[in-house]
Amino acid sequence: MGDTAPRRRRPERLITQNSGLRRYGIFTFSLPAWAGRLPDGRTYNTCPAAGVCAAVCYARVGRYAFASVKAKHERNLMRILDDLPQWEQDVLSELAAPKYRGKFLRVHDAGDYFSDDYLSAWLRIARQVPDVTFYSYTKEVSRFRRLVQPDSPLNFLYVFSYGGKEDHLLDPDTDRVADVFPDEQAITTAGWHSNAASDLLAVLGPAPVGMRQNNIPHLKRVIGQRTFREWQASERARRSRGSDGVRR
Repeated sequence: MGDTAPRRRRPERLITQNSGLRRYGIFTFSLPAWAGRLPDGRTYNTCPAAGVCAAVCYARVGRYAFASVKAKHERNLMRILDDLPQWEQDVLSELAAPKYRGKFLRVHDAGDYFSDDYLSAWLRIARQVPDVTFYSYTKEVSRFRRLVQPDSPLNFLYVFSYGGKEDHLLDPDTDRVADVFPDEQAITTAGWHSNAASDLLAVLGPAPVGMRQNNIPHLKRVIGQRTFREWQASERARRSRGSDGVRR
């Protein structure tokens, strides 16, 4: 018998489903949240526009902190950093499967669009797979202003979420925005629209969009009764004052 070539190992699947979104038929792609160090020693920050949200990030606790989950998200990031064009082709290959037709893919239930090249890759993917709807929460306001808003694919939906360094660039009268509130009653009192019935309401329902705090006791104690918008605004004001209390 002649020699047989070794089988090429199939790349690890990039697109998955988490327990919270599976019930809605939503697929996900995730990165490690915020900042850290990869196993090979490289440091990263997948949420460069994160503000106060970084102190209470739900995607750094609970199941996201499980070793297997964190390692999976880190491998996703390493594939992007090591070979972005190959990663892009791998995503397209996965999305060619019939099960994704007419479905929704939430890009990042952890992480954000950390570079121009990375965001541009997702825009190219969306244009090549028009029968999948991609959606995201993002704090990368200026990056989206430059790269997305001038010519956004119709199947690439997004909502700007408060709690980031670029909150001051947002206008809730013209931008689609989301904020985190203490509870559902606070959302109603503010006249905002809850996404409690489905995560898709963040991009498909009426706006502005309210989300209740995650029910994680130690994070709730840090946030208190503030919305992320209020918290970030107070932090920005604090940082803009000198030690003598005079605004610079």
